[in-house]
Amino acid sequence: MAKTKKQPVATSNPTKPVKKITKAKENETKKAPPKPVREKAKKVEIPIAKKITPKPKVEVSEDKGEISIEKKLIALYNLQQIDSQVDKIRIIRGELPLEVQDLEDEIVGLETRIDNYVQEAMALEKSITEKKNAIKDSQALIKKYEEQQMNVRNNREYDSLTKEIEFQNLEIQLSEKRIREFQQAEETQKIEIEHYQKVLSDRKNDLDIKKNELDDIVAETEKEENALIKNSEENRKFVEERLITAYTRIRKNARNGLAVVQIERDACGGCFNKIPPQHQLDIRMHKKIIVCEYCGRILVDDGIVNAIH
Repeated sequence: MAKTKKQPVATSNPTKPVKKITKAKENETKKAPPKPVREKAKKVEIPIAKKITPKPKVEVSEDKGEISIEKKLIALYNLQQIDSQVDKIRIIRGELPLEVQDLEDEIVGLETRIDNYVQEAMALEKSITEKKNAIKDSQALIKKYEEQQMNVRNNREYDSLTKEIEFQNLEIQLSEKRIREFQQAEETQKIEIEHYQKVLSDRKNDLDIKKNELDDIVAETEKEENALIKNSEENRKFVEERLITAYTRIRKNARNGLAVVQIERDACGGCFNKIPPQHQLDIRMHKKIIVCEYCGRILVDDGIVNAIH
């Protein structure tokens, strides 16, 4: 009977593996959720990779910036060489363009002066005519008053008419005086007009001679100058507008027209002042545009010069 009582204990043993099975299932169910978690992790990793990829692009843009600065320096130095050649061509012409301009301005001034004298002479002629007409009117009044004197009734009327006749005679004398003054001024104006017309003719002849000389010189150098100016405009496209403005300002202020100069013997090629070694190193790096501390000219090294020649 005791053996039979132990059977239920034996039956309880198989329940344990059942529990193990359930635990395994529970473990499997617990392990199953990580799968979607891993998938989510994979989805998260994809945008991280996209964010990392733009970094080399930024570095490339920086490299392009360094190259563009070097190209700007090359373009500026090349522009300086072209403009210097144009300056030499214009120096060959000498002061002829200025002389031609001065003669043209003088001719315009002489023509204006002659026109003013002509207008004044016409005004004087008109004044003389008016005074002559005034004399005729005064003479007509004198004749009228004299006729009235023959028919006066008393001395009072006679005296008043006599005064009117005297007044008109004074008006005639004054008009004659003004006519003489106007005629004298008119003669002076005519002399001045003749003088300046002669000067104007001489200046026009001088202008023709100077223009012919200038045209001959321009004809010899026109093709070369036009080609240089065209190259200068093409080089300006590679440079920023602010740099072109600064370049033009420096050229105007400099006597020799040099705005971009080379370092020669550790000194500025424009003002010949010593350049510190650190500045020379920065210039050779071609990372930024550096100007002279003394004269403000843009400085370049042998590398930029050799890139052109």
